[in-house]
Amino acid sequence: MKTKVQKWGNSQGLRFSREVLRKAHITVGDEVEVTAHEGAIVVKPVHAVRGKYDLKDLVARMPAKYRPVKEEWGSCPGKEVW
Repeated sequence: MKTKVQKWGNSQGLRFSREVLRKAHITVGDEVEVTAHEGAIVVKPVHAVRGKYDLKDLVARMPAKYRPVKEEWGSCPGKEVW
């Protein structure tokens, strides 16, 4: 796909076709990371959890021997059934 860098107000921008975004797994409103590498502009989707953390990074930082445990929260103060 060929496109032009266009001026929008005080900024410059590119328009991507729906097909290019689909192939890159990017949708309108997604956060992306833009870098320059060896004379090329690279646009990558950012997969974040709750907009702040990257799930792959969080899982990679878990200790290898980590095992989840059941937490006891005490008795129910009302008529809840667990």
